[in-house]
Amino acid sequence: MIDFIIVTGLSGAGKSKAICAFEDIGFYCVDNIPPSLIPTFYNLCCDSKDKNIKKVAVVVDVRGGENFSVFFESLNKLKIDKKPYRILFIEAENHVIIRRYKETRRKHPLYENYRGSVSQAIELEKNVLKTVRERSDYIIDTSSLSDAQLKERICGLFLKNSQNSLMINCMSFGFKYGSPSEADLIFDVRCFPNPYYEEDLKNLTGLDDPVRLYVLKKQNTKIFIEKLFSLIDFMLPLYHNEGKSQLVIAIGCTGGKHRSVAITQRLYEHLSDTDHNVSVYHRDIKK
Repeated sequence: MIDFIIVTGLSGAGKSKAICAFEDIGFYCVDNIPPSLIPTFYNLCCDSKDKNIKKVAVVVDVRGGENFSVFFESLNKLKIDKKPYRILFIEAENHVIIRRYKETRRKHPLYENYRGSVSQAIELEKNVLKTVRERSDYIIDTSSLSDAQLKERICGLFLKNSQNSLMINCMSFGFKYGSPSEADLIFDVRCFPNPYYEEDLKNLTGLDDPVRLYVLKKQNTKIFIEKLFSLIDFMLPLYHNEGKSQLVIAIGCTGGKHRSVAITQRLYEHLSDTDHNVSVYHRDIKK
């Protein structure tokens, strides 16, 4: 059996960068495959004696020009034939995609539909891909990710042979920069004392011991962390039993540099100690 990943998502969100990351971790990659050819290509990969074609990633998006009902027909055929696959959906905020198109001077695939309005083309594409996004196993928002960070996220999700396990992503963020759209669970820790207002702590982060001690030693924070651990530990087996592949737990404070970082890191350590497949990402720590 092969490890078959379908990469899809919004144009300009970073699918090409994602497929490069897959190549770097040993996947055989095909860009812009027509949706109707997915089952045929899957069978060819299964029948191949080439050991390098046992981990496969293909990109499917609106560039193919086919109606996406064909895409779902192909996915349903794979399911009927009991051929496992996973879907990775790549997205980004509208203003980020518009900026990227301006920088590259390339045209959006749906550009002609709205006589040059990229923003309207993005909204059309979102509508076309809405059902695909809902069926995806993983969602990555690249709005604030560098190429290296995107590769790191993909490596965390797919480098290990974890088809039957739940991948947990612990993320800290700042509400002032917007809530992460890919989050499954969001916890707001702005109610706890803010190290930013302590002169000797404001320029440090939640990864520094003085800030960690400041945040984690507070009695209310201790109670919150105890209840958070209890809730997460209770829910993880339920998500696993439902067949969920990825769980994104996001913890936010105002700027995403102190409180959320310290508490997210503590959650990551807790889950790591219990042998879960877990990664940590501090989205806004450098802002």
